[in-house]
Amino acid sequence: MTRIFRDVPSDITIEVNGGNFALHKFPLVSRSGRIRRIVAEHRDSDISKVELLNLPGGSETFELAAKFCYGINFEITSSNVAQLLCVSDYLEMTEEYSKDNLASRTEEYLDSIVCKSLEMCVEVLKQSENLLPLADELNIVTRCIDAIASKACAEQIASSFSRLEYSSSGRLHMSKQAKGNDGGGGGDWWIEDLSILRIDLYQRVMNAMKCRGVRPESIGASLVSYAERELTKRSETGHHEHEQAIVETIVALLPVEKLVVPISFLFGLLRRAVMLDTSVSCRLDLERRIGSQLDMATLDDLLIPSFRHAGDTLFEIDTVHRILVNFSQQGGDDSEDEESVFECDSPHSPSQSAMFKVAKLVDSYLAEIAPDANLDLAKFLLIAEALPLHARTLHDGLYRAIDLYLKAHQGLSDSDKKKLSKLIDFQKLSQEAGAHAAQNERLPLQSIVQVLYFEQLKLRSSLCTSYSDEETKPKQQQQQQQSWRINSGALSAAMSPKDNYASLRRENRELKLELARSRMRLNDLEKEHICMKRDMQRSHSRKFMSSFSKKMGKLSFFGHQSSSRGSSSPSKQSFRTDSKVMERTCASMD
Repeated sequence: MTRIFRDVPSDITIEVNGGNFALHKFPLVSRSGRIRRIVAEHRDSDISKVELLNLPGGSETFELAAKFCYGINFEITSSNVAQLLCVSDYLEMTEEYSKDNLASRTEEYLDSIVCKSLEMCVEVLKQSENLLPLADELNIVTRCIDAIASKACAEQIASSFSRLEYSSSGRLHMSKQAKGNDGGGGGDWWIEDLSILRIDLYQRVMNAMKCRGVRPESIGASLVSYAERELTKRSETGHHEHEQAIVETIVALLPVEKLVVPISFLFGLLRRAVMLDTSVSCRLDLERRIGSQLDMATLDDLLIPSFRHAGDTLFEIDTVHRILVNFSQQGGDDSEDEESVFECDSPHSPSQSAMFKVAKLVDSYLAEIAPDANLDLAKFLLIAEALPLHARTLHDGLYRAIDLYLKAHQGLSDSDKKKLSKLIDFQKLSQEAGAHAAQNERLPLQSIVQVLYFEQLKLRSSLCTSYSDEETKPKQQQQQQQSWRINSGALSAAMSPKDNYASLRRENRELKLELARSRMRLNDLEKEHICMKRDMQRSHSRKFMSSFSKKMGKLSFFGHQSSSRGSSSPSKQSFRTDSKVMERTCASMD
């Protein structure tokens, strides 16, 4: 039993949430319209006990209201003003029953004190969470939200003005330091304060800030802070339904502008959305946003675990495919409703540099998922073909991924292997990848023949470059190259795949040998050139001219005997040595 005034025996007991208060009728009925009405209704029976059901704020708040009725002083603060406003409405402690009653006192404190401070408004909103819907009906929540949005906007404006400086020409511009800190600049100190709010009130605050013109970067930073706090806490407690509501609300609050939140944060939300099985619209929105800036993603971002049945793939393949489609088609569909399309900075397709980055990322992703035993060919092809043909300038990464898939899925049919091989442009393989592919028994024989053929063309092209100093120059080389292509094509058509394969390997070996000889001749020319320079510095003009004529007589680019007088071919011993070196070089190149 709680007694507020002990000098006079009590004549009425008030019960609130199981707690009893021994009080007096007169001070209560003089301030509270509700208690006055109850006492008047039971005047004949001389009521001595009253139970107040569903009193907002509970027994602690009623005790403060009772003290106010007795004229006992206590402090109104941001931590109790919301409860006092609600209990004053419940007990009808208004000006109708007493001047300067509890309702008017708390209203004055809320408007003149609380709404002037952003921190106090956040505290009142926090206290209002357990007072809804009454706190909303009394306009407590709306006033605090409007005050927070106004204060945040004013803080940002003041911060922006403080970062302005005059240039040498007398014009105002943003300081360099301010530009560097624009993403999390001054005036955003309130971000951590808002993280304590419940998701429904936080959502209302964010919407109010958007309407007031708070920067999208600040909204994004606040969403990241709130998500990190709430989702970590919810994961530990296991409240999946509430966590699902948090994810869907945060996604709905994301600004339409790009790059206001890190792409790693978007992928984190997508992982959580997949795990919690959020609404389809939520996941599609995240996929669309990620697709618009996919060139900033990493391989770890794309590896989204699958949370389905045991027979499914390890990672979310369909989700990644939709992201790739969004990346390739961004800005390309103008027929949809404007509200349903995620806004992009540019209406054009992705830049070439962005396309190259994503192509490398996709090839790495394919290599990562290739060993998965549950990954069927259709899904692998779905990812590999998601980007346009011009996206890859080099096919080494794609070749590596396909080779890993063939290694992990050795039961594939020949037709399936051919489907995979068709994805590779063997002309876009590097020398190392081409050498590996030429000896890769997992590839279809037809693909190996193609690799050898293109390697042969490259070798012949190198030989043509070596002889570029000759008088007969480009036309003969082009004609010769065309005849090589025609002959190779005729050979490929007339011979069986196995014979064609052996013939191409033989030709390649001969070409490599010829290329090695050419390189050795070029090395001899370089050595002779160095000797000529030394002789020029040390000898007189006659000795130099004599030495020059002798050396020129020895040099022959193609290795034939010179017809000039006094000249001869290199010695047999030297030629044998060169041949051995060239054979070893060719063998190592093979």
